[in-house]
Amino acid sequence: MKRRDFMLAAGTAAGALMLPRMAFAAPGVIDVYFSSDQNVIDFWTNVVKPKFEAANAGVTLNLVDGGDGPGVAAIGDRAMAALASGADPQADLFEGFDTRVTVDGIAKGLYVDFETAGLSNYSKVNPLAFDIPTNLPYRGSQVLLAYDTTKLDPANVPKTWADLVTWIKANPGQFIYNRPNKGGSGGNFVRRAIYEANGQDPAAFTVDNYTAEAGETMLTPAWDILMDLAPSLFDGGAYTSGNTQSLQLLGQSAVTMIPAWSDQALSAIAQGVLPETTGLVQLQDLGLPGGFTKLAVLSNGANKDAALKLADFLLTEEIQSAVLTELGGFPGVSWDYISPELREKFADLIPQSIPNFPSGDWEKAINDGWYRAVAPNVDPAS
Repeated sequence: MKRRDFMLAAGTAAGALMLPRMAFAAPGVIDVYFSSDQNVIDFWTNVVKPKFEAANAGVTLNLVDGGDGPGVAAIGDRAMAALASGADPQADLFEGFDTRVTVDGIAKGLYVDFETAGLSNYSKVNPLAFDIPTNLPYRGSQVLLAYDTTKLDPANVPKTWADLVTWIKANPGQFIYNRPNKGGSGGNFVRRAIYEANGQDPAAFTVDNYTAEAGETMLTPAWDILMDLAPSLFDGGAYTSGNTQSLQLLGQSAVTMIPAWSDQALSAIAQGVLPETTGLVQLQDLGLPGGFTKLAVLSNGANKDAALKLADFLLTEEIQSAVLTELGGFPGVSWDYISPELREKFADLIPQSIPNFPSGDWEKAINDGWYRAVAPNVDPAS
């Protein structure tokens, strides 16, 4: 999952120069453009591509780094122009893309409606992941709790927010999270506190319902919760500078528990950055926030039918299991469609909810408010 900002250079000419090189569509070649990080492209290169091509003779995948969200959005705009002119969009499938980004793209039929596309595996999609019919969720990631099982018995690990607060206070110095503007693991821990202060109701927050008054009313009680926890954190109220530093402190046994992205934690365990004795658990009253990565298939792509076959292939048990074991992500399908062995292995990670906190004005208000109320002595730019 991409957690970095990207900005196209201003101006049409400058923006065009930053677009990935467009290859002319060829029969049987599915052009896939990515907005995700290199580890995701590597997963497609090493797992998806060889498996799909072996199962579909004569079809190949052309995997192209789209240069982050705005880069793929620019290709979408070009495809929109091609739709109007009847030209070849020179693209078939977008990975990590929200079809709402393309102005009038959905209304004018630029993107395939997956509800009517006839995918054999569409009914397997996790109900928590559904968005709009032109966005197909195929993998997810969520912030969870990573902990040292040599210091905390899995039988006693907290599984509700109230139990987590009780544990942090009973074990001073053994928990830390990163500053909310420095990484999603800490940022989503803060957002979980905000949910707790607002009746555990994710629906109370939307992209367009922020006002200064609402921010004051809804965020202030969360700052009280986090200020109450601060003296019990590592070093009497310290915060890490990012996701990676939190993982490092846990790996060094400096702390017993941290919030961590599911994909980063699973990858860290697989790579030995975190020991095999690391436990992972999700809160069961209301999970820590996260989200799903979506696919889009262009309706005017020269290889649309093959791209739809690829989209369906990504929802098979083989690939969804690999999302867990090879990529360190969550499956995009319901866990019922994952093997019993993997369900048992990842039982403590299976979420009952995956709240997705809106960005926009809320994000700025959360970052500003946290520094002002919870950590006034910490420089936001440090």
